[in-house]
Amino acid sequence: MNKTAILLLLALAGSLPLLAQDSDTAAVAMDEVVIADKRIQLPYSLESRSISIMDKTLIDATPATSIAGLLYHVSSVDVRSRGVNGIQSDVGIRGGTFEQTLVMLNGIRLSDPQTGHHTMNLPVDAVSIGRIEVLKGPGARTFGQNAFSGAINLITRRPQASFLRAGMQVGDFALWGGNLSGALVKGKQNHYLSVSYDRSQGYKYNTDYQILTSYYQGYLALGAGELSITGGFSGRNFGANGFYASPDYTDQYEEVRTGLAALGYEVRLGASRLTVRSYYRQNNDTYIFLRQDPAFYQNDHINRTLGIEANMAIPLGRGTTGVGIDLNRVTLNSNNLGQQERQVASLFAEHNFVLLQEKLSLTPGVQVNYYSDFGLNALPGLDIGYSVARHWRLYGSVGYTYRVPSYTEMYYRDPVNQGNADLLPEYAMNYEVGGKTLGYERLQGSISVFYRQGRNMIDWVRAADTLPWQANNILQVNMAGLELEARYRWRTAHGLLALQELQGYYTYINAAFEASETLQSRYALENLRHQFRGTVVLAYGKRLTHTITAAYYDRVNLPDYTLVDTRLSYRQKRLSLFVDITNLLDVAYRETNLVSMPGRWFKAGLQVKVL
Repeated sequence: MNKTAILLLLALAGSLPLLAQDSDTAAVAMDEVVIADKRIQLPYSLESRSISIMDKTLIDATPATSIAGLLYHVSSVDVRSRGVNGIQSDVGIRGGTFEQTLVMLNGIRLSDPQTGHHTMNLPVDAVSIGRIEVLKGPGARTFGQNAFSGAINLITRRPQASFLRAGMQVGDFALWGGNLSGALVKGKQNHYLSVSYDRSQGYKYNTDYQILTSYYQGYLALGAGELSITGGFSGRNFGANGFYASPDYTDQYEEVRTGLAALGYEVRLGASRLTVRSYYRQNNDTYIFLRQDPAFYQNDHINRTLGIEANMAIPLGRGTTGVGIDLNRVTLNSNNLGQQERQVASLFAEHNFVLLQEKLSLTPGVQVNYYSDFGLNALPGLDIGYSVARHWRLYGSVGYTYRVPSYTEMYYRDPVNQGNADLLPEYAMNYEVGGKTLGYERLQGSISVFYRQGRNMIDWVRAADTLPWQANNILQVNMAGLELEARYRWRTAHGLLALQELQGYYTYINAAFEASETLQSRYALENLRHQFRGTVVLAYGKRLTHTITAAYYDRVNLPDYTLVDTRLSYRQKRLSLFVDITNLLDVAYRETNLVSMPGRWFKAGLQVKVL
């Protein structure tokens, strides 16, 4: 670890007792948060699985201006970026690859059948996000096959009053952008709209980018229930210097257009809750090998997902039953991957038993799904939780998880990459035991040990540097790990200088790779062995907040590195300002084996509430 960073962390840690102050204002208790699961919705205190929550307070204090940037601050989430500010990022959980992580927006699955590289092409901006829930471990029995190693649910803000807000940001490398958001809340109607635009010349040759994002959500009372409408679009153009294949290919370029539309209805039927929703996602991707000569080599892909789902939560005795069905159709039109089509049908059921005066919770469940190209399979699982004391809950889980290959893994062809149409689905058994704090007003903490035993795992491998990468089922990849997480919020501080919040997490993963021959792996073994982040939030008076975060990353296939970021923010009723410095120590580092990331970067911005 960088010596300067160690000294900084020690200095911060040593100063904490001198800065802390309390007042009489209580913090929001984590136990009150209801996890936005689509079927059985339980409070955090009754969930018997590992979940990390990034709430609005932490989102606003974090030195990040993109959703990918926010995810760096969640334990066991591994963000591997090629571009900056969310332009192109891969996200894994607990050592899983980008293909094994499901991202959802208010419960709507955003998985991309072409490639997991497009999962983070999100049709929503960071300004609109009010909470991030990360469910770690197997989520396939609830959310489907892409939740192989975990799921990320982005919860948008739902305004309680009408407003109009404008913002802008500027920074190094000709960074600038603006956003406009507003809400109309009247009677039983709630409408929200956000539009943002960001661009930069890039931190080195051919890393310039432009991002245009628009997002709308509406809620209307209809009959005995509520109608929800969602629409979003993201358009991004960017220079992809060394993003793919080799760092030597400096003139790559990409354009991506992602759209989302969903229509839902939720109604109470006695004590039960029924939710139905239709959804449509489309992603257009144009990849150009030589930006100045598109005709030399170009890939064009359009994939579409159209689906309908229905979910119901039914109270039964002292427990709740959740059932759901999802039907969707996936199509792909590509000059490289061909014309592809897939139908998927999924049926889900689970029951939460609450026993022994609510101390014991048992949740068995199963999802049965059918893929038109891979057949039928079942994904069972069981969660167990027990409150051993007023402030401590133990939990354990076991679950089977499964993922079918993406179309890129099956059909992609170029001189250095060869897909494999004969790939089999990958699957794994997951085991976890852990404990978490409950009922404390300002303290949250958790510890867990997990093990994932993967079979038929899909990876791009090769036997020698002179051979192309080929997608194959390797025999086995096992992941064993330890996860620690803690957060303490002081009561609202007064005085010139006070400590407001202290947060930290640590994740250790030991990965073992087994194959029938000696092979080089592109993705299966690029996980973080050690991952640590500590965050301190200081208050200077009532309106000025200072966030300092330091992170250490030890990736198995790359040199380790330490990053320090900081945000100074000022807030009043109608105006907020921030100044960010990312990579404060100007460290040279890479998150993938292809792209060198930027050094120190200054950004500043403001938000003005017009109405």
